Amino acid sequence: MAEASTFLDTRRHAVVTGANKGIGLEICRQLASKGVTVVLTSRDEKRGLKAVCKLKEEDSAAPSGEVVFHQLDVTDSASIDSLVEFVSTRFGKLDILVNNAGMSGINLDFQAFTSAVERVGGWVSLHPIWGGFLLGKKGQ
Repeated sequence: MAEASTFLDTRRHAVVTGANKGIGLEICRQLASKGVTVVLTSRDEKRGLKAVCKLKEEDSAAPSGEVVFHQLDVTDSASIDSLVEFVSTRFGKLDILVNNAGMSGINLDFQAFTSAVERVGGWVSLHPIWGGFLLGKKGQ
């Protein structure tokens, strides 16, 4: 049996892309319930804000973790840069990235996305949790 992870024993910050519904929304709910501060992202600002309100109304995110919204289109370099600036300014780091944004027939600017993640701390290791894994910084 695997040892329990201590990854969430410290205050963590996550970004979940494509999080205004479905699996992305549930990931936000679960991370927040574990005390993680979550940035719920969506291309559509109205839908993203509605999703944050839904989580707050359910009280599933309180009092453990905070859920905030930021608009993100993972195919737009300017949108990615805006998210990086937001995370850097507000939290100073990013511990968890869940890339859940669905794209059909669209090419992701992978270099810009990877560069943006690296600017806020990047990821280099896996942490076992909830029967799955979270990406995080090595040694944490």
